Amino acid sequence: MLHSDSITLSIPVEKSIALIAHDNKKQELIEWCLLHQDILARHKLSGTGTTAMMITRMTGLTVKGYNSGPLGGDQQLGAKIVEGRIDFVIFFSDPLTAQPHDPDVKALLRIAQVYDVPIATNRATADFMITSPLMNSTYDRRVKNFQREVVKRSDTLSGRKE
Repeated sequence: MLHSDSITLSIPVEKSIALIAHDNKKQELIEWCLLHQDILARHKLSGTGTTAMMITRMTGLTVKGYNSGPLGGDQQLGAKIVEGRIDFVIFFSDPLTAQPHDPDVKALLRIAQVYDVPIATNRATADFMITSPLMNSTYDRRVKNFQREVVKRSDTLSGRKE
């Protein structure tokens, strides 16, 4: 409905989880995936290229790979969030090492916030999220009605009243 300021989007029981890690955190993410392998196996997994390939190879989990982060993978996953195809993000980031694609990483984090997608950027948060009782149920999240905002902006710029 275009008249509401927000809309409800549901995160289903079978979640679509993005798995991402900076180079210095890839091994830690793989170890985390092994620890939570039984839970992760019940969900659809995707990730940036190198990380997805390494997780698949070292855990046996099926992880759909996109491009490597520096080659646009973070942007591809951000687009999937906008499309409603990613419900949950685990991103083991390295805060102590400069990243050449840092603007892409910030854009991904921003879009996850805009669309109210749960996101963990470290192991402790990931542990809390993956073991939450909410992992076994549908979860409704409310996000700004962007279609309504586009209509309002268009009307304002064209001189029309809402």
